[in-house]
Amino acid sequence: MKELTHFNEEGRAKMVDISQKPETVRTAVAQSSILLNEEIYEKITNNKMKKGDVLAVAQVAGIMACKNTSNIIPMCHPISLQGVNISFNWLKEDDNHRLQIQATAKTKGSTGVEMEALTAVSAAALTVYDMCKAVDKGMIIGPTFLVEKTGGVSSPDYQRQINQTEE
Repeated sequence: MKELTHFNEEGRAKMVDISQKPETVRTAVAQSSILLNEEIYEKITNNKMKKGDVLAVAQVAGIMACKNTSNIIPMCHPISLQGVNISFNWLKEDDNHRLQIQATAKTKGSTGVEMEALTAVSAAALTVYDMCKAVDKGMIIGPTFLVEKTGGVSSPDYQRQINQTEE
């Protein structure tokens, strides 16, 4: 079992020392989704929401959140992002629609970008909720998860086996 590294000798939280880790190219892909009704789907896809273009605003929010992850997640290292991409995909589920949100983050550094990708999809989903809540507050966000990560030396690459309920 792996040792938890975010605790000091007193059992208190600390930021992990990464000064001896080599720089490598690192990527992470995360996914979230938001389940919404037909009315919201129609308004988003026809650009009829009163607050504006929902997906454009959610995309910018996701990128901004990715860039600011270390400001809101206490033990995350500030990193230099080399690239961030947010993409959207619609799925039909019974009488509802699911908006899948995927973020890819990339850096060249001594620590990974998993938290940045996860923060990006979370902020994008929350932005969709915020922009659509006047129509219906019953939207459901999630699941949110890491799809894959590459790079680094101490831990192997990761690829999630996605099941049907997560697609």
